[in-house]
Amino acid sequence: MRRAEHLRFAILAAQREGNRALAQALKPLGVTPSQAEVLRLLQQRGPLSLNGIGQLLVCESGNSPSRLVDRMVGLGLVDRRTAAEDRRHIEVTLTPEGVRVATAVAEIEQNLYAMIDTVAEGHDTDALLNFIHSFVDDLPSGQALARRLDDE
Repeated sequence: MRRAEHLRFAILAAQREGNRALAQALKPLGVTPSQAEVLRLLQQRGPLSLNGIGQLLVCESGNSPSRLVDRMVGLGLVDRRTAAEDRRHIEVTLTPEGVRVATAVAEIEQNLYAMIDTVAEGHDTDALLNFIHSFVDDLPSGQALARRLDDE
């Protein structure tokens, strides 16, 4: 197997296993990893416009977050409101139930990050991050990640 192919499949395997673990942990909350990402974005930065959500999504394509948000409105997790200052602008906010679920999602994420920290101990994660950034920075997901990192 070519090194590039090995690397591609190793990254894919890590992403799949991480996403599988996250999805399993989120199952009792009744949300998907993509929905959890929106909940956490709104918890950390809300309210956000649909466009603002789309620009920050890494888990899913940010081209059309309206379907994702519509499903979350149906679940009672978020509200969509027309902004008072500009009726063309839609603001998305957490409902009280959305706040509760977002808080539970944050705890699940912290557990996942603790597991990753344990596995990463003793490894050069800076070199890995540098490589991954060189691969994705000019692509839409990398640009969304950069916007999130810029705000920290």
